[in-house]
Parts: sequence; C-alpha cells; structure tokens
Amino acid sequence: MTPLPSSWARAWSDLGLQPPPGLFEQLVRAYEEPQRHYHSLQHLRECLMHFEQARHLAQQPGEVAIALWFHDAIYDVRGKDNERLSADWAIRVLASSHASQLTLARVEQLIMVTRHDATPSEPDEQLLVDIDLAILGATPERFAEYDAQVRAEYAWVPGFVYRMKRRSVLQSFLARPTIYSTDHFRARHEAQARINLAGVI
Repeated sequence: MTPLPSSWARAWSDLGLQPPPGLFEQLVRAYEEPQRHYHSLQHLRECLMHFEQARHLAQQPGEVAIALWFHDAIYDVRGKDNERLSADWAIRVLASSHASQLTLARVEQLIMVTRHDATPSEPDEQLLVDIDLAILGATPERFAEYDAQVRAEYAWVPGFVYRMKRRSVLQSFLARPTIYSTDHFRARHEAQARINLAGVI
C-alpha cells in the first residue's frame, strides 16, 4: 500500500493544488484521537487502499481522495454533525488553496454522502460510499474487529440500547437490493458483506 504521505501528495497533485503546510500532520493527529477505535488511521488507510485499487473508476480522483482524507476528520462519538464539520474543514482548506467553486461543491457533497442516509447518485459519490462501506465485506476476522471497535466508540451507550440501534443500522444495509453501487465493489464484497451482516443481526 502507498504510504500516507505519498497518498496525500498525489491527492493534491491530482487537484493541481498545494496543501497548506502542516495540514497533513494535523489530519493524522485528528485520526489518532483517543476516542477513536474504528474511525482511526486504520480506517483511513483501508479506505485509501481500496481507492488505489479502484482509482480508475473515479471521474475526479483528486476530489475523491481529498474527500476520503477528510470524511472522518472530525469525529465526536456523541456528535450529530461530524460529516458537516468535516466537510466545512475541507472546504476551508481547499478555498484557502484556491480550489475552484466546482471542486469545493463536489468535495463537500462527497463528504456529506458518507452520512449514508441516502443512496448516492453520482459516480464519484457511489465510489466513495462503496469504499467507506467496504469494511462490511471484509474477512470475518476483520469484520469482527470492526464490530468490536464500533462498540468501543459507543461504550457510553447502554448495551440494550446499543444493540437495538446497531441492529437497525445494519439491517438497513442488508435490506438494500445491493449494498454496493459499483460493479467493482459488488463483485469483491457484496456476498461476504451479507454473510457478515446476517451473522450479527
């Protein structure tokens, strides 16, 4: 897998922009915050690995890559607006680097679709959401680790409440005609994702 600094540099190169000094280190520190168990550097690395394998599907690869870098940049386990705050951070940074208004709008939307409250319609949105959901189709061992990591992030929620809400979220994915929007991710992860989800619901 490409090291994080190289992935970061390529994302900005694809955009034709220069990142603000120190931003890479600031983002890495954010993903290393102690309240994170799943939404951590491990998740970011996994997302970037999946993106490398599916980069050819991206219409605007630089925008997808930057959106991946920022999509969980702000993560408050009790917060309701993490995606909004993460998108705002990305937009401020990109605007200061003189990104176009079109890029600002597209990156904002790419980050906001990771709320998973609506089916993405644009190809780059579909790709990014599939990358974010690739964990559902991970090996049984990694999926079990993921499930435990999410529970650790919500350790403050009583067990019966957590199980009820978590089951509802996972059932919503299982109820979809397809979990993944792209052929690339359906072929690689759909069957295993359904096995994994059925095993914890």
